[in-house]
Formats: sequence, structure tokens, C-alpha cells
Amino acid sequence: MKHYEHVTQEVDEAPRGAGTIAFFDLDGTIIFGFSIASVFRQRVLSRQLSPRAALEQFFALLSHHINGTEYSKLLEEAAETLADVPESEFIELGETVFERYVAGSIYPESRALIRAHIGRGHTVAIVSSATPYQVGPVAREFGIEHVMCNQFEIADGRFTGDVKRPVVYGPGKRVVAEAFAARRKVSLSDCYFYSDGFEDLPLLEAVGYPRPLNPDNSLEITARRRDWPVRHFSSRGFPGVRELVRTGLVYGAFFSAALQIIPTWILNRSRRDAVNLAVTTWGEFGSALAGIDIRITGEHHLWQSRPAVFLFNHQSAIDVLIIAKLLRRDFTAIAKQEIANNPLVGPVFRVADTVFVDRNNQQKAIDALRPVVDTLRGGLSVAIAPEGTRSAGDRLGRFKKGPFHIAMQARVPIVPIVIHNASDVLPKGGFFVRPAIVHVDVLPPIRTDKWSAETVDQHVAGVRRKFLRVLGQDAPAQAKLKRVK
Repeated sequence: MKHYEHVTQEVDEAPRGAGTIAFFDLDGTIIFGFSIASVFRQRVLSRQLSPRAALEQFFALLSHHINGTEYSKLLEEAAETLADVPESEFIELGETVFERYVAGSIYPESRALIRAHIGRGHTVAIVSSATPYQVGPVAREFGIEHVMCNQFEIADGRFTGDVKRPVVYGPGKRVVAEAFAARRKVSLSDCYFYSDGFEDLPLLEAVGYPRPLNPDNSLEITARRRDWPVRHFSSRGFPGVRELVRTGLVYGAFFSAALQIIPTWILNRSRRDAVNLAVTTWGEFGSALAGIDIRITGEHHLWQSRPAVFLFNHQSAIDVLIIAKLLRRDFTAIAKQEIANNPLVGPVFRVADTVFVDRNNQQKAIDALRPVVDTLRGGLSVAIAPEGTRSAGDRLGRFKKGPFHIAMQARVPIVPIVIHNASDVLPKGGFFVRPAIVHVDVLPPIRTDKWSAETVDQHVAGVRRKFLRVLGQDAPAQAKLKRVK
């Protein structure tokens, strides 16, 4: 299923083959903002750096980024401060920063562009003035094998205080990109380069397809003069007034729908009728206010066999609203214990018979799930994310076996709900809701009445493969990330 076709059309119509290279800058191009800012933020929170030192270093780096001067010297100064620090600390730091901050800053449109190039069999590489600790997790998220970035010298697992050459910045990006293309016997005239910064002009001028994304003022002026196609993405970054209003209304709609429960319960003497009304109201009203246009394939499978265990992949907090709109009535959910402890939403979820699971205590989690079998036998369906937690990006995580055991014991079918791009609306770590078209595939019910404890592992793997195939993530694993010298 294609997303953002208006952005990827040129690539979708391009010749296939690895003879075309697509180079991508990182900061401002693949992600909103500067990844180094998130690094400083995390180092302050982990008390590895004082707030004052972090601000001084960040704004010094920012001024160099804008002016393009003495970048090499700045890197050398940074390397000196890291002398004798174990590299493992920064590998771990990079993973934490990606999961908490950077993954949610990836532009959906840039994600679509990268995947469009990969889909055409093009060679995709990231060429960035950042470090492997910032770039590596992003490259892995996309399965990008080739990375050209600035690297510090390492000896015995520790930083030496020196910088590897050449410095990947400005003209240095063109140097490493030319060498990379030459080794593959590819002409830069057959290559794309996506960047937001004027300092990348040398490489933009060298490729056949310069593609400024979210360009700074200087690059935009230059691009317009040279008739280069320019794109601006607003799907990430600082919210506008509409996003602020939408977000407030979506949260308000939840509590407004919840308030319907009590009078409906009293008048109809049915808690389930009251909950069904609240869920349906919030699903319809909330998704409309959020600007979510849900495009569903296989919608009839939602009603084909109930009760059922509805499995959905978990990308975003907005998944709860999407599931409410899809399932509408006669279901409950399994959620993390933290929601139960929330004084505002916890009581609402409790009234809706939500089962809360302590993810930090496996035995408690197992004990909490046992009554769900009776819930299913009593006629209520159950919605659950088999990954157990939201993914940092949109890569499908491992599946836990609990939901499959529940379906098997209750002898009810499993219905896979594949949500393609909920993170476009609200990424992990985000707060502000943004309008988007969200694509959903509902797969046919899967019978479980002939499953057994001995075969459950293969059934878990089989269902997960269905998700991977529909998400387009079933390609063989990429080779280990290569830092191009």
C-alpha cells in the first residue's frame, strides 16, 4: 500500500536498479530539527552534562552549522572532551535518544521517499555531518546499509580524542559521496541528494537530481534560481494553531463521551450499552476532530466472527481512538497498568472492563490475563497489541504469546488489524495530534479451535508474518550497517 504518492511519484516512475544512488542528509531532511539537541538533552537528564554546558555546546554547534565555518575545529574540540570515554556509552546513548526523541521526529514524507527508493532497488545512503551514534539507529530503522558520517578514533573500545578524516561537512560530503559512487561505477549524474542546508550545495550541484527538502533560506533562494524542485514538510516540528486546537478537542471528546456513561447506565440499566455508546461516540467524534481519514480494506472482517481477539500493531497512542472507531461496540481491551493508575482516564477504562497488565511483572501479567478467557466466553471481544508496547518507529516488534493462548483457550478466532501509519498522526513521544490519512487492513479471522500449546509458537510466528507481509516489512534482513570510509 502506497502512502504519500504525491511525494514519491517521481521516484516511483524512475528506472529500477542499484545504479541509481539516493543520498539523504539526516538533520532537517529525514528528521525535524537537530539530532544533536536530543543528545544534549539526554546527557543533561542523565547528569552526564550540566545544563549550562549543554546549552553552550549546542549553540556553538548551531552557529557553526549556520555559518559553515571551522566545523573541523569544532569536531576536534568535541573529540578532545571525549578522550578515554568508552564508546559503549555513546552507543547506548544513541539508542536511547532515538527511541525517546528522534524516532518520533522522522518526517512521514521522508520515510515514504526512502522506501520508494528502496522499492525501486536503488542504493540508499545517508551522508551526514552527525556521528554514527545519531545516524546509526535511523539507518537501521529503514534498513539502510550505507552511512557516511563523522567518526571519532577508537582504540580498545575508548575514544582517543581524535577525529577520522575526511570531515563529512560541506565539500567533505561531496568528497565521500563521489568516492562512494566511484566504487560502484556510478555517475553522480544518476544520483539524488536530499538536503535542507545551504552548506550541502557542493554535493547538490554535483548530482543529477538535487532535491532540497525543508531548505533553509539560503538554499531555498538558490534552489528557486536554479529551478530545483523544493518541498516543505509540516508533518513534524512545532504545531500550528490548528494542531493545538485539534489536540485539545480530541482529549476533550474523550471525556465528553465518558460523561455519557453514567446517565445512559442509569436510564437503560445497562453498563454495556452505556460503554458502547461512549466508545462509538468517541471513535466517530474524536477521529473527525483529529482529522483522521481512516481508509479500511477488509472492514467486513471486523463483524464476520464475534467474539474474537482483535490483534493490532501498536505504533501510536492514537491507536486507541482508531480501534474505538473500528470496533465500535461489545469489546474491551488489555492495557498497561500505568493507565489504571491515571486518575483521569483510569476510572473510565475500568468501567469499560479493561484488563490492566503489569509489564514489569510477568507472573502478575499472566494472572491478570486469565479472566479474559471468561470475558470472551461471555460474548465480549478483546482488543490487544501483541507487541506489548509501542514501537519507536513503525517497525513491527516481537509478538508476545499471551493473546494467542487466550484465543486458543476461549476457542475464538483471531482477527489481525494492520495499522499502517498511525504514527503520522501522533508518533511515540509526541503530544500534538496532526491530521492524516491512515490506512488499515483487516485480515480474515484465523480459527484457533485446533491449536494446542505445542503448536502455539508456530501460530504466533505465522500471524506475525501476515502483519509483516501486509506492512511491506517481510524483506530479508539487511546486511550489517556499513560506515563508509
